[in-house]
This record gives sequence, structure tokens and C-alpha cells, in this order.
Amino acid sequence: MDNSRMENLSLQDQGGPHGQNAPPQPAAGGLPPVPQLPPQMFTTAAQLLDLTDKKLMIILRDGRKLIGVLRSWDQFANLVLQDTIERIFAANLYADVHRGIYIVRGENVLMLGEIDLDKDDYVPEPYQEAPIETVHATQRKEQENRKNKDKAKREKLLTMGFEPEHSGEVIF
Repeated sequence: MDNSRMENLSLQDQGGPHGQNAPPQPAAGGLPPVPQLPPQMFTTAAQLLDLTDKKLMIILRDGRKLIGVLRSWDQFANLVLQDTIERIFAANLYADVHRGIYIVRGENVLMLGEIDLDKDDYVPEPYQEAPIETVHATQRKEQENRKNKDKAKREKLLTMGFEPEHSGEVIF
């Protein structure tokens, strides 16, 4: 089945060889057949086969953004990236840090996608490249402001009678 139909698949598609729909087989005991998902709808590490040797952007669970060429992967979706850069954003600034060969544990991948090489150098309007030191300083200020806002929010909730998160007694 070709990739152009993959996004339009449903439970009624049997996904037989070469896109042919196979007739449903009755289940044991004469029960109606249980609908099966076509194999193209499964999102497993095998789906990475189409992305091998392509430039990807990967967002990790901790918020880091990596851009690199996928060279290898395994059944756990552990990834090996080549020519990797880490793109750091803060306010309307960004900086790239070259990381080289980078190994990513599969469980840390939040999202990944292929980069359109025609638009690879395009940077959205509000963002401007800046020296890494400037971006780190801006990032630290943003984190400090976020902490102060969260502290003020917790104090306001306490005055209203609410307990802050993770402040209750843990019972095992």
C-alpha cells in the first residue's frame, strides 16, 4: 500500500498485499470477525526505516531540540544522529550548538519529524540567531521569571485555602 493512502486508513481497510483488500475471515465459533488494523497504521520503531539517512528535528522530553541526520536505530527506537546540532531557543533568540554524533535513547523522544531541505535555512519571522552566551543568559532570566510567577501563584492559592502540589502527606 502506498504512503499516500496511509493517512486515510481505517478499521475497514484490511491492508492486504499490494493494497488489495482481503475478505474478512470468520472467527472461531462462527462469531463475526474482529476488525484488524492494517500493518501500515502501527507506529513502531520499524517506521523509522523511511526516515533513515534523512535530516530530522527531534524534540526530547526535557525540551531540548536536536537536528541531525538519522544514521541508525534499533527496536527500542534508540537513535544515532550524525552532524547533530542542538538548537536552543530563548525569547526571540536562538543559537546552535554543534554536538556531532549523538545517541538518543528512544524513551526520551517526545516528537520527531523530517526537515524539508528546501526550507532548511528558513527561520520564522520573530527569531534571530544570537551568540550562545546571550541565549543562555536570556534563558536563565526566563526560568527565573517563571519560578517567581509560580511562587506567587502558590502563595495566592495558599491564602485561598488550597495546598500547593506535592505538599501533602504520602501514604504507602
